Amino acid sequence: MSPMHKALVLHSKDAGKFVIEDRPTPTPGPGQLLIKIYATALNPVDLYVQSSGYIVDAYGFPAVPGCDGAGVVEALGEGVKGWAQGDRVLMQGHWVADRGTLQQYAISDAVRTTKIPDDMSFEEASTIPLALATSAVGLYHTISESGLDGPMGGIELTPPWEGGTGKYAGQPILILGGSSSVGQLAIQLAKLSGFSPIITTASKHNEAYCKAAGATHVIDYKDVPYADLPAAVTKITTEPFKVVYDAVTVDDSQTAGWTILAPGGDMVVTLPPKVGQRERSEANDGKRVAFTYGSIHLPMNAEFGARMHKALPGLLKDGAIKPNRVEVCGSDLSGAFAGLERLAGGVSGVKLVVRPHGI
Repeated sequence: MSPMHKALVLHSKDAGKFVIEDRPTPTPGPGQLLIKIYATALNPVDLYVQSSGYIVDAYGFPAVPGCDGAGVVEALGEGVKGWAQGDRVLMQGHWVADRGTLQQYAISDAVRTTKIPDDMSFEEASTIPLALATSAVGLYHTISESGLDGPMGGIELTPPWEGGTGKYAGQPILILGGSSSVGQLAIQLAKLSGFSPIITTASKHNEAYCKAAGATHVIDYKDVPYADLPAAVTKITTEPFKVVYDAVTVDDSQTAGWTILAPGGDMVVTLPPKVGQRERSEANDGKRVAFTYGSIHLPMNAEFGARMHKALPGLLKDGAIKPNRVEVCGSDLSGAFAGLERLAGGVSGVKLVVRPHGI
């Protein structure tokens, strides 16, 4: 292993662009693993941080992006047990230079790293960490007052891995944006939790993709605008919707989801909410909204993330949690440039993945 490696780096929020350069290969500390990154999935947050400095301002520059990674364990830190060099793993990156996954080597906490099945490719595995955490935190975690933008967290359902498998049988759920990375994992978790019907929105060409994840009904958002969504949902079921997960989180999707949500229900959004409040009130018919952020490295999510990752190997082995569809960008780390440009223009039904070490 070389003392230096290639990384995508952002030097300041005023720099305006990422550059590829050499940086020192870190040594794992107590409880940590050094991962040789073979695949990294791209996410909209990479672009958002590049343009705004959001999140990174709190940790300092230079920053290495990348929230999704998969590869092999290269080295073990002090006190780490149950791991070995060469173990195939997935891990969530963080906007601290040694932890971003758009580089050839990155640090991961052992308790928030997961071994992957032999028949799962690194590219597939890299699509899971952030989308799964964002879905799971939103559905199953508690609220915290210490979020990045005030209260953040979830709606406190019982996780499938903690006795909640099938618990919500017979209850409908609406997931807006089922072909997105987060939407795909939210559908899979809803299926594990027993929700039925599982109704989602997506374009017609992604209908089969959503049904393969577990959706029972797919409403084409191109044929049914958000203003007409409440009526379309009623044609499928008249049961009250106690849970709505909005993986799109634009103004119109939030309004539609809030309208469909039954009194006393819970709605999850992935960006700051424009409807409702965190606390239940008579003015809102007892409804509440939870703004979720899926970084398991934040103190408010760390313990939850460790429990989720402990259960994840079994869920992957059983096929209960499945990866997104994959499209590889370029032949090495430089593929991130074209991939992020494509992501900025909008990508549907596929996860763009970069190979930091090349093909």
